[in-house]
Amino acid sequence: MQISIKDLEFETIIGNLDFERITKQRVRINCTIEYQYEKRFLDYALITKHIEEQMINHEFELIEEAILSLKRSLKREFPLILSLFLKISKPDILANCEVSLSETFNY
Repeated sequence: MQISIKDLEFETIIGNLDFERITKQRVRINCTIEYQYEKRFLDYALITKHIEEQMINHEFELIEEAILSLKRSLKREFPLILSLFLKISKPDILANCEVSLSETFNY
């Protein structure tokens, strides 16, 4: 089975520039999770809540750190995950484009 979470948006502190450490900015997260359904399922509402809480509570300096932290915490909280694609975007950081980082993890 595959869960896709598209365009999860919220504001958080993320970045290492001075203004990014004090002013929340919008982030957009896309996520694809593969798991084996065997009479147990993954609750996508809990997954989206987990992602948002982790991002807000940790106030990451780098998107890379956020992706690696989510990789670990999602697998810990949802052990049925077999593979995970994460993409974190900062749509407002540059005036003429959206900046994103992404990674796929296989467990």
